[in-house]
Amino acid sequence: MLKQQIHKDATDSLKAGDNLTTTTLRLLLASVASKEKEKRYKLSLEKDPEFTDEEVQAVVSSEIKKRRDAIALYEQGKRLELAEKERKEIEVLQKYLPEQLSSEDLKKLVEESIAKTGAKEIKETGKIMADLMPKVKGKAEGSEISKVIKEILSK
Repeated sequence: MLKQQIHKDATDSLKAGDNLTTTTLRLLLASVASKEKEKRYKLSLEKDPEFTDEEVQAVVSSEIKKRRDAIALYEQGKRLELAEKERKEIEVLQKYLPEQLSSEDLKKLVEESIAKTGAKEIKETGKIMADLMPKVKGKAEGSEISKVIKEILSK
């Protein structure tokens, strides 16, 4: 499972003396543990629910999004060294996501969803996203998908 792989990689990076990777993976594991607790309390389970790989990937995606937001703020504040650290952390985290869709593949999937839903205007983006997200979950960011949808519908 993905969670065990992340744990093993964190241990290996600690032994290798790679502080950036160790810290990043420990933060990721803490986020996963937090989400597992949240799930347990919502479902009122007595034993620990084990996260599926898809749920762990959702946490990884969330962590990457947080870092991208931080990069934008650091660059606004002229803190380029901190922005670079966040970029390196994103590189570490992306190893645990499925391969990202190319822009051509994403465009094809968006066009198929537009045809399937019959959407004609940008305000119908929600319908397209609802149809598309199960197919591309973890393989493309929502902001990228939204950008492609707007690009196609504004033609």
